[in-house]
Amino acid sequence: MDYAKAFAQALLALKAEGRYRVFADICRDCGRFPTAQHYAADRSRPITVWCSNDYLGMGQHPAVLTAMHAALDLAGAGSGGTRNISGTSHYHVELERELANLHGKDAALLFTSAYVANDTTLATLQKLLPGCVIFSDEKNHASMIAGIRNGGGQKRIWRNNDLADLEDKLRQCERTVPKIIAFESVYSMDGQMSPIGAVCDLAERYGALTYLDEVHAVGLYGPTGGGLAERDNVMHRVNIINGTLAKGFGIMGGYIAADRDVCDAIRSYAPGFIFTTSLAPAIAAGAVASIRHLRSSAAERDRLQDRVRCLKQRLAVAGLPVMHNPSHIVPIPVGDPVLTKHITDALLDRFAIYVQPINYPTVPRGTERLRLTPTPYHGDADIDRLVMALTTLWTEMGLPLEGHVQAAE
Repeated sequence: MDYAKAFAQALLALKAEGRYRVFADICRDCGRFPTAQHYAADRSRPITVWCSNDYLGMGQHPAVLTAMHAALDLAGAGSGGTRNISGTSHYHVELERELANLHGKDAALLFTSAYVANDTTLATLQKLLPGCVIFSDEKNHASMIAGIRNGGGQKRIWRNNDLADLEDKLRQCERTVPKIIAFESVYSMDGQMSPIGAVCDLAERYGALTYLDEVHAVGLYGPTGGGLAERDNVMHRVNIINGTLAKGFGIMGGYIAADRDVCDAIRSYAPGFIFTTSLAPAIAAGAVASIRHLRSSAAERDRLQDRVRCLKQRLAVAGLPVMHNPSHIVPIPVGDPVLTKHITDALLDRFAIYVQPINYPTVPRGTERLRLTPTPYHGDADIDRLVMALTTLWTEMGLPLEGHVQAAE
């Protein structure tokens, strides 16, 4: 077996399809978000970041940084191990209490990422509920798909946000069979929102548990940042909520929030929790500070929505093909991986604007796109420059501009 040749051919196949990923070497400028330094050819230059999932800029908030510095000085750098052996600290306990309160649940359980939380929890639930059937929205994140697959049980895929299709599939399953409906609140690549309350109606009607991924909504929606379920006043009806500390809250890590016995069972049975070193105390402390700030401050959420409205309107007026949705995510379809990368390379090289191309397997082939994420700290001048750059590139590359159209919602 020529191992080196196998790896080389695999990489060549990606490059031939135009979806080989190149990571930009950047360093964010603390206190100047969304500005960063881009390192290339032994030099650096300032760029504006338009693809960060630090949606509210909380990764550089003074309260967060202060809390992290204090925890680092008090507890040191690492956690000391897995939670089961030596890696549970007061910072972890405090953070889990904060998350449980945020979502109105009895308990919460921390993981090193929301990916691990989804993968581990969905797989373990199938072990705890023998014969369980999972009803998975077709646009669920890769971490949910992995967890469902790794659990080894039966699954039914229902069309994105299609309640009739979901009910039809639920109806075909015996009521006595354990069921879990797994879906997201905000779908990260299209920016569409799910009808959480209506899904809960079906879950109650057919005896299913609900598992809701709020990764792209926590911190951003609801009076205290509890997510779309809080905004829609249905948080109490969702059985298990998955969330992240790495997007709206600006740090890192993931979690679930649910009834105490659910969290305790996952804690006790899930290999992805049991055998993983816990989050560093400083990270947990920063997350607590971020959550507490956003629970009491709506200023960041309000400013974000203003920036989203402004960007969508400016792009639509310029004739750029914005995918309409009600969320803070602004996708611009291109439909070709090579062309998408040409556009993002030109944005960075010529205009000092950083946007990563989105291609397969993140989105289906033929739906490649730019994914813009405005933040409260993108000013009018930043938006003007982005729209000018995109309009220039669309014209140069012969892509159609739609002329004046009604602005996106």
